[in-house]
Amino acid sequence: MAKLFTPYTFKNMELKNRVVMPPMCQYSVDTKDGMPNDWHHVHYISRAVGGTGLIIVEMTAVHPDGRITDQDTGIWDDHFIPAYRKMVDEVHGYGTKIGIQLGHAGRKAEDANPPVGPSAVRYDGEGYKEPRALTTAEVEEMITAYAEGARRAVEAGFDTVEIHGAHGYLIHQFHSPLVNQREDEYGQDLPLFGERVVQAVRQAVPADMPVIMRVSAREYVDGGYDVDYITEVCRRYRDAGVDIMHVSSGGEGPVGAGGMPVGPGYQVEMAAQLKQALDMPVIAVGILDEYEDAEKVLENDQADLVAIGRAMLRDPYWAVHAAKALNAEADVPVQYLRGYRH
Repeated sequence: MAKLFTPYTFKNMELKNRVVMPPMCQYSVDTKDGMPNDWHHVHYISRAVGGTGLIIVEMTAVHPDGRITDQDTGIWDDHFIPAYRKMVDEVHGYGTKIGIQLGHAGRKAEDANPPVGPSAVRYDGEGYKEPRALTTAEVEEMITAYAEGARRAVEAGFDTVEIHGAHGYLIHQFHSPLVNQREDEYGQDLPLFGERVVQAVRQAVPADMPVIMRVSAREYVDGGYDVDYITEVCRRYRDAGVDIMHVSSGGEGPVGAGGMPVGPGYQVEMAAQLKQALDMPVIAVGILDEYEDAEKVLENDQADLVAIGRAMLRDPYWAVHAAKALNAEADVPVQYLRGYRH
């Protein structure tokens, strides 16, 4: 059997296969209230119908000013819980597990006025505003906001939570030497904010629920950090309570002179390095569109799970089609079976 379609269990989360839909913002909130709507409901449930093992809902803000745009979803109040619970229950009906990515855009919050960050260092991109540096008290309030988001996710029935520490958003901003110029303890010890977020989230969820964290393993800006640096940061996050690392890269600014070698599987080796150095499960991601490429990552033990992003936007039934192509048993809903018979 193709390894892509073998079960995977970590703590209380049992996945029917190793195909993950990673968080991908839909920018589809109807108003500025952050509430998921019919688009999100159909979007995520259709990927469950399509056989995905684990769906991770798009970056969901723990604070109103933490959204990338005002068209993004939120989880900063208990009134969000029923909408997410409805989505979770439907996804579970197709044997798929579902998590939610908790995040804060920090200085990259395009519609916040002003955005906030660890320091008053503007993101180097067109249209971004200069952020206001968070006070020490506000940093600690933000840690609580992540924990409260995690509590709400548990109440909504999610199987796991993912903390967004990648792509130039708030936690990444704190552990990036290029961005964090603070003089308090959160500037003297760059991973401290992320570490305390992890600890707070870990305390807010059941002990047997896995906590995932997404990190950028490499910054592509000139002078940015590399895999060796993030390995030590992730060691702190692992020891604080992260169970699985979701390994991406970049997002902190324009690509520098070294370039960004984008291509099929371009981030897989970084995932493999973290898996080996930290002795923990990892999710690999990065243009693993071809079924054989995704399968090879698992066969080579470079990762434990593979995330299929843009390809799954194009094809909600990617997992079913991959199973057919790899001669594995396809999880086809009975209503669609005749579409797969010759």
